[in-house]
Amino acid sequence: MPYVNIRITREGATPEQKARLIQSATQLLVDVSEEPPSTVVIIDEVDTDNWGIGGETITARRQQGK
Repeated sequence: MPYVNIRITREGATPEQKARLIQSATQLLVDVSEEPPSTVVIIDEVDTDNWGIGGETITARRQQGK
């Protein structure tokens, strides 16, 4: 059974968007592997203070307009 972990920032992904991510990831693996859709998909939402790029948090980057 395939396992997919998607990490996004916690700032407004709607339940509909999350459902679409789960459906799309599952369908991709079904299309590639031709196995039944037994894929496990987990979406982790991370606070922007806990996610960094280039030595800065996402929070700081967004405040600077990056």
